[in-house]
Amino acid sequence: MKTLQFLTQHLEKLRQQYQNSRGLFSREGKTTDPKKTATSLPSSNWLGKLHKSQSIRNIHPPVMWGLAVISLTSVIGYRFYNQPQLSVGTVSPVRIIAPKNGTFEDSQTTEEKRKEVRTGVVPVLQRDVQLTTQLKLNLSETMGEIDQLRQQTAPFPFINPKIIPLSTQQYLRTATEKDWQTVVTRLTTGNKATSLSQKTQELQPPLTTAIAQLDNYGQTTSTATLKGLLETIKQSRQRYAKATSEKASLKLSPLSSELIRLFLNLDDQTWNKTQKTLITTLQKILTQGIPPGMPDYLLTDIITIQLDSSLSSSAQQGATGLLMKILQNQHNLTVDKEETKRRAEQAAQAVEPVIVEVKAGDVIVEAGENITQEEFVLLDSFKLSRRGINWFGLGVSAVLVAGTVTAFCVISYRLHRPMRRRDHLLLCLLSLSTPLLGIFNLGYTNLPAVGLLTSSFYGPTLAITQVVLLSGLSTFAATTINWSYVLAGTAGGLLAALMAGRLRSRDELARLGGAIGLLQGSVYFLGYLIAAPVAGTIWSAILPGAILYGLSGMAWSVMALGISPYLERIFDLVTPIRLVELANPNCALLKRLAMETPGTFQHTLFVACLAEAAARELHCNVELVRAGTLYHDIGKMHDPLGFIENQMGAPNKHDEMNDPWASIEIIKKHVSEGLVMADKYGLPRVIRDFIPEHQGTLLISYFYYQAKQEAERNGTEPISEADFRYAGPVPQSRETGILMLADGCEAALRSLKEATPETALAMIHKIFKARWRDNQLTDCGIKYEELPIIAEVFVKVWQQFHHQRIVYPKGALEHQSTSKSN
Repeated sequence: MKTLQFLTQHLEKLRQQYQNSRGLFSREGKTTDPKKTATSLPSSNWLGKLHKSQSIRNIHPPVMWGLAVISLTSVIGYRFYNQPQLSVGTVSPVRIIAPKNGTFEDSQTTEEKRKEVRTGVVPVLQRDVQLTTQLKLNLSETMGEIDQLRQQTAPFPFINPKIIPLSTQQYLRTATEKDWQTVVTRLTTGNKATSLSQKTQELQPPLTTAIAQLDNYGQTTSTATLKGLLETIKQSRQRYAKATSEKASLKLSPLSSELIRLFLNLDDQTWNKTQKTLITTLQKILTQGIPPGMPDYLLTDIITIQLDSSLSSSAQQGATGLLMKILQNQHNLTVDKEETKRRAEQAAQAVEPVIVEVKAGDVIVEAGENITQEEFVLLDSFKLSRRGINWFGLGVSAVLVAGTVTAFCVISYRLHRPMRRRDHLLLCLLSLSTPLLGIFNLGYTNLPAVGLLTSSFYGPTLAITQVVLLSGLSTFAATTINWSYVLAGTAGGLLAALMAGRLRSRDELARLGGAIGLLQGSVYFLGYLIAAPVAGTIWSAILPGAILYGLSGMAWSVMALGISPYLERIFDLVTPIRLVELANPNCALLKRLAMETPGTFQHTLFVACLAEAAARELHCNVELVRAGTLYHDIGKMHDPLGFIENQMGAPNKHDEMNDPWASIEIIKKHVSEGLVMADKYGLPRVIRDFIPEHQGTLLISYFYYQAKQEAERNGTEPISEADFRYAGPVPQSRETGILMLADGCEAALRSLKEATPETALAMIHKIFKARWRDNQLTDCGIKYEELPIIAEVFVKVWQQFHHQRIVYPKGALEHQSTSKSN
């Protein structure tokens, strides 16, 4: 009965307001208060508009806040509904004895052990055939180039090593030019062995040895033969110097000069043996395999062990250096992901379930002791853990949720336009979806979808706030916290919240979904990488999970894109993308407007240019202004010839009627019929608002003064100005206020052909002042000091439309006409 009485009183109040508004618009009634006029509505759709106004303003914030807190608390506190009072870590108040024999599985401990085995399994390695082949090819190419250098420096040795040792020949080829000249001088000028021995006492041992051995050779042969040997050594030295200087142009440049000299100073027999040893040693090492992360000192030891010990020390040194250059930072063993995963799963399944046994009469836990996991399994299995509602936990949840909802409401109130009930309902449903998924332990948070939808509908700031708060609540609601999931989901949600509201096409949102998936997978991977007990298992055990989690982020983005159009329709929302779609000239309603009222359509396009430019300058919603402007005069399709822009030079319909009252009905109906068409075609509320608000409560002055003059001539009662005003309301947003100004200036600007910008600016200021004095801009948020800015923008746009063109001479025009006819 109380409810019925309340509804009756409410309807009576509405009826009285309706009667008062009718009194404002009666012909006999008079009003001098423009604010009252601005809030009045026509009788045909007054009740519907009043209901709409009430639903916008009377949000009942405490009720919505309470519903949000209750619903979120009921979901966030789900784990407290059937929570054991005696859980792991709590103190047992009494001594508890097992009522009967029991054998139970500790599933939590079993799963923890299996998880540890999965992440700790030794990775299975496989040989990289491609890299192995490439390393062999690198060695072959390097040895081939060494062969080229050896051929350039041939012959070596230049005399039998039995006559002059190989070490002496190596020294003679690599000695400095000063030492070589000393050798030549001593051997060609000294004739006696005694004097020669005296002179060589002052020289270094290698040089002394070389001179002595060459002198001994000269004593056993002729002087000409010795000179021929010295000439051979000289040419060999020149070829050696040239070959070692050209090595930088070969692929041998990574090899050190010392290593090159080692190979060039080997005799042919030793070099051939060294080549075979290099090939054999590399084959053995690659067959055994080089795993990732092998340090250089271990690789050096392996090469040394595998090398043929019969090689000379210099050959061994050169071979070791060459193989180190070939194999350093290379590993031909890679992780076999599939096999590692299979063995990890086998090892996990091989873990025996942890079984807890107890006999009847045994003490499960003593009074005052902390309950362990094993004891809790027994207590819970025997239903002795005292499960029930944890009111303290629910209270903490309620306080946390209340604080979160309050913070969200404060931020929403400060940073966003006033919201309707349906907006609060949608935000509440989106917020509930995240902890609900946590209850079912799906493991894949939907924060990317929440961030994308909220950002598209209400902007990035509100979306970021929601994602951060939901992330915290979901973490609190989880029984076990997996920080990799939490951080990855939050990162994906924040990226979606930050970017979605700024994007203007489905294609951009699709790319955003890919970026969300990549970010989620990367954060998940890094989170597990930090916590992984064995770094070698990341590629086999963690990477597949990271890929799946990345794909889940992309899937949530795709789902959000799919349901976005339905949410837009159900909750009467607009996104930047939908505004762009509504502004498409191929939309059914705009196509009708262009065909049925071409003059109005051209008028609309020019007004849109003016309004867009002003909205951009004032940092308003340009997409909303564009779409709203295109639909603001759709009501003129109810009687196209009733508006002068569609008469195309035909006789004016209103002149033929000569009835200001009938004319005013036609003019006013373009607003009411426009709202009917907008409802029929399902235009969003923010677009429908442009239809009545662009005219506000303006006076239709032409027909007002016509009716006034008739009344004075006929001697009838004075005409009420309110009857010749639009029903309103006055513009309620900056966007609709800009449209009112652009619509008022369009006809005046179009009529100016040869006027100067100063004349156009003065005329616009006059129109703006009239609107301001008529209280049409009091509710839209446009400041008086912003009017000159808008006026300057309108003049610039007008100049672009009516810029000067070149006047063609008459002869040029005739020539153009002749060319076209030919």
